[in-house]
Amino acid sequence: MSAEILMNVTPTETRVALIENGILQEIHIERQAKRGLVGNIYVGKVSRVLPGMQAAFIDIGLDKAAFLHASDIVTHIDQEELSRNNVTTADIAQLVRPGQQILVQVVKDPLGTKGARLTTDITIPSRYMVLMPQSPHVGISQRIEDEAERNRLKAAAQPYCDEDGGFIVRTAAEGAANDDLQRDAKFLRRLWDTIQKRRKGMRKIGIVYEDLNLSCRILRDFVGDEIERIRVDSRITYDVLREFVQEFIPELSNALEYYSGERPIFDLFDVENEVQRALERKVELKSGGSIIIDQTEAMTTIDINTGGFVGHRNLEETIFNTNIEATQAIARQLRLRNLGGIIIIDFIDMQNADHRRRVLHSLEQALAKDRAKTSINGFTTLGLVEMTRKRTRESLEHVLCTECPVCSGRGSMKTVETVCYEVMREIVRVNRAYAADHFVVYASAAVSDMLLNEESHALAELEVFIGKQVKVLTEPMYNQEQFDVVMM
Repeated sequence: MSAEILMNVTPTETRVALIENGILQEIHIERQAKRGLVGNIYVGKVSRVLPGMQAAFIDIGLDKAAFLHASDIVTHIDQEELSRNNVTTADIAQLVRPGQQILVQVVKDPLGTKGARLTTDITIPSRYMVLMPQSPHVGISQRIEDEAERNRLKAAAQPYCDEDGGFIVRTAAEGAANDDLQRDAKFLRRLWDTIQKRRKGMRKIGIVYEDLNLSCRILRDFVGDEIERIRVDSRITYDVLREFVQEFIPELSNALEYYSGERPIFDLFDVENEVQRALERKVELKSGGSIIIDQTEAMTTIDINTGGFVGHRNLEETIFNTNIEATQAIARQLRLRNLGGIIIIDFIDMQNADHRRRVLHSLEQALAKDRAKTSINGFTTLGLVEMTRKRTRESLEHVLCTECPVCSGRGSMKTVETVCYEVMREIVRVNRAYAADHFVVYASAAVSDMLLNEESHALAELEVFIGKQVKVLTEPMYNQEQFDVVMM
């Protein structure tokens, strides 16, 4: 599999596209005015403790208070004591108190009306290692499957662990030399010492450590040996990345390129059009079928349809082939749209148990490439597949779009006929409540046209009913659902 990274940088925005086999798989967007907070470390102040929710709200200097659950607080309370009381975590009132200053890290960006999600279990990542200051153990990435390599990495990282913290060895460390691990461990120790010094010198709440910007973060977290080329269309960003790569990821020096072509860099693989298509509900499948994706606050639902695909053999085979194709499209769309939380997939009903098993296996294989943690719970009694995908940042739709001012997020509008009848009911209501000589209705062009044409007989009957004249005028600035009834 060939993979390439494209970076489009402007003064206000950085966009990074991950291309695999010539197809856009992921898009990451960071705007200077709204930089992501995940990974940032803050000194916060406990503003409210909520025993009923086993959580606390922490003021870290943002517009909205951040959320800290009791399970995300590192505690030294004896676990045996908790077990005797049949609880898994200590009571929030035992862990924090209002007015207390506390060192926290953001694990989830603010989403919608919710504030950021916090933890006191600080982790600081580097190229090969992740420092865990409050855990003296060594962990190995589950993606490293070779047992001998796992043992080698564990033995290499163990000498750098002590009471001041341990390490998680990342997937990128597979095959790395011991010297590289040592360099990472020393760098992370120095960085943690700097953070602690800043923390001691702070008297007010605020940020202590800010994670890398998007372009550097992508190289640190996403790049592996399979990346053939990294192209950047900004000379300034290219120079910064070149220094970063030479210091931390020297094996990528030959892959990094400055793109100076006349065509916009995202036009090379039709990225702009792919992003536009990723904002649509319907995704067409090559066979003629389709999937419909609806994102709500509670969950994301995905429905599969055969559409124009009629197959060549029988109905069961047609359904199976469409579902198999849909698994690949679903896995790509989850990555591309950055959808997280609860996801419900309504595959086309399959009677054959073997077909259901193979479709589930195909979905698991397609999701294996996803860097976000996913969990698939299989088919329910209703034939739905329940799964979850870890969500840390806002979805592509939430980053690029806002709520429709006309439908307020409903996704539909009242028909012109419905609005006409609302206008007439409003005239009757106002006539009964107030004394007026006649009425003037201001409405959109579509509503005005229907009132003066198709519904003119109903409007005439209304005038007879109330005994007053009704005049209809067009207001070009009104949307279809807006209208005003004015008394004269």
